[in-house]
Amino acid sequence: MAADRSPAADAAVAAVKPPPGAFAPFFRDFSENRAALIGFILLGLLVFIAVFANFLAPYGPSEQFRDFVRVPPMWVEGGTAAFPLGTDEVGRDMLSRLMFGARLSLFIGVAVVIASMFAGIALGLVAAFAPGWPSIVIMRAMDVILSVPSLLLAIVIVAIIGPSLTNTIVAITVVYLPNYVRLVRASALSEKSRDYVIAARVAGAGTLRIMFLTVLPNCMAPIIVQAALTISNAILEAAALGFLGLGAQPPSPEWGAMLASAREFLQSASWIVTEPGLAILITVLSINLVGDGLRDALDPKMRRS
Repeated sequence: MAADRSPAADAAVAAVKPPPGAFAPFFRDFSENRAALIGFILLGLLVFIAVFANFLAPYGPSEQFRDFVRVPPMWVEGGTAAFPLGTDEVGRDMLSRLMFGARLSLFIGVAVVIASMFAGIALGLVAAFAPGWPSIVIMRAMDVILSVPSLLLAIVIVAIIGPSLTNTIVAITVVYLPNYVRLVRASALSEKSRDYVIAARVAGAGTLRIMFLTVLPNCMAPIIVQAALTISNAILEAAALGFLGLGAQPPSPEWGAMLASAREFLQSASWIVTEPGLAILITVLSINLVGDGLRDALDPKMRRS
C-alpha cells in the first residue's frame, strides 16, 4: 500500500509532520526568557490554587463571621492569624474568597478562549477557503463587532441577555471572536499558495482535509499566542463587568464583584479593595508574561541563530 502512494502525497504528509526535535528550539528559547519563566511559575501557582481551592482555603467563600467584620490582615495591628488577609464588610475571610475567585476568573478566561478560538478557527478557515459571499458576510460581521469598543459591546450584550456568569462568558466571547477570525483567515490565506498545500490537492485531499489537517496545524503558532493573551483580557473584561454589577452576581467571589462591593470602604478598610485588585494584577501580569514568552519562542524571526 505504501509503495502505491504518489510522491505528492508523501510530500504533503511530510509537510504536516514536524521534524524530529522541532520543539527543542521552542523549549530552549522559552526557558531562557526569565520573565516568561516567572510568569509561568506564578500562573502555575494560581492554577494550583484554583483547582484545589476546596482543600487549601481555610473557610468557605460565603461563610460569615459576624464577630470579625472588617478585621485587618494579620500583619496590621488588630489582625489575627485566623484570617491572614483579613475579612470583608460582612465578616467573610478574604483569603478564602480570593482563592475561590481565582477559580472563577481562570474559568472565565479559559472558557472564553475555548469558545472564541474554536468558533474563530471555523469562521476564519471558511472565510479563507470560500472567497465569495461567505467570506464577505463573515468579515463584514467581524468589522461591525470591531467597530464598537470591546467593553461597551460586552455591556450591551449582557444588558440585553441579563447579568450572570454564563452570559458574561457569552458576551466576552463575542467581543474577542473577530481577533481569531481575522488572524486565522490571514494565516490560512498565506499558507494556501504554499507547495505542501498544492501537493495535498494533487494527492486528492478534499477541501475540509486541507483546511483542518494540512493548513490549520501550520497556523497554530499565532493562534496559541493570541489565546494566551485573550485569557488575560477576558479576566479584565469579566472583572470590569463584575465591578459594574453586570457580571457574576453576589455572593459569588468573583474579583470584580468583590471590588464593587468594597469600594465604599476604600479609606476605612483599604485591604478589602486592594487585595482583589492585586489578585487581578498578578494574574493578568503572569499570563501576559507567558504570552510574550510564547510569542518570542514561536516566532522564527526572534529565535537566535
